[in-house]
Amino acid sequence: MPTTNATSNGPWDAKLQQFHGGQDWHMDNFIEDFSVTTNAFGMPESAKTAAVHAISQGHHYPPADQEPARSSLASFLWPADFEAEQGRLILGNGASELIDLIIRMAPAGTWKPGPFRTQYKEYERSARNNGFEMLAADSSDKANVCCLVNPCNPTGDYLELSELKSWISNNVLPGGYVLIDESMQPWHSPEFRQHSLLSQHEYIRNLYREQGISVFIMHSWTKLWCCTGLRLGSVVCPTADHMRAIKKSQVPWSVNIVALAFLNAVVADEKYLQKTWQMTPLWRQQSIDQLSARFPTWEFFGRSFLSWIWVDTKSEDVAERAIELARAAGVPVRSGRPGYNLPTFVRVAVRDPAKFSVLLGAWKLL
Repeated sequence: MPTTNATSNGPWDAKLQQFHGGQDWHMDNFIEDFSVTTNAFGMPESAKTAAVHAISQGHHYPPADQEPARSSLASFLWPADFEAEQGRLILGNGASELIDLIIRMAPAGTWKPGPFRTQYKEYERSARNNGFEMLAADSSDKANVCCLVNPCNPTGDYLELSELKSWISNNVLPGGYVLIDESMQPWHSPEFRQHSLLSQHEYIRNLYREQGISVFIMHSWTKLWCCTGLRLGSVVCPTADHMRAIKKSQVPWSVNIVALAFLNAVVADEKYLQKTWQMTPLWRQQSIDQLSARFPTWEFFGRSFLSWIWVDTKSEDVAERAIELARAAGVPVRSGRPGYNLPTFVRVAVRDPAKFSVLLGAWKLL
């Protein structure tokens, strides 16, 4: 049996690793994981079938060029002009691998997060490990490297394109790097691409040509397509040369043959995305309505299309008790304390109403 010690946070080494949700699914009484921001509909069956079939090819190395999955993802990102843009795209073993590779090759100096109260912490972890000087989100100084999560996990904040471009202009030094994490952007709507930096080819090229600022668009695909165990991410680089620099440092075959098969199939599953866009906002609002009726002092944050709710219970004791009750009922939620240092908050994933009713029932004792 695993043992814990003073430096552990569940299975995480608190001194060495960044806390993350999603570690409670092995519980004997597990029903649903409300601690992660994955799609409520679970892993798409079409892609799951492809992944299972790929196991039979497990005695082969994965394709070193990540094909045909890489081209299939490019076609998903840029349906009209993927052939012209796919040279800037590379896949990784989750977004985490690519985050670390890019920050390692970034210009040395200062690092700055997005303008929100907190954000996904993997960018900060990598920057600290690589010796960057940390600037506060509200610092007036521009930085050599900036990392913004948009939409922001966990706070639910969101910048439209004009706001995002303004933030880049006001916060990134000439010659700097800016990593924009759009992992949750595809939940926006069927028109998500036109609201994304994915559509801003000329802006990104001009920014690099005129100011030497390199824009990297990050995606963790494990949330939208509910495949966190497969580890699947990508980055769209400002130029093909940037992509090649990443490839030079990336270990070979970092994306395994199962994940590649899954990706190649899942991008074609339009029905899955249609029900995601249709039902996620409805289930999210239903959850908020029920929670606010029972807990009128709680405050709820985030755009309507997001796959989670960021909840301020207004009390550290209430939040801690809510976390304990949820876990005891087999429906764990994400505490705002570890990593985010916001102990009155909890993050609750959007889930099927039947499963949400289990969580709501567990909180009757609050």
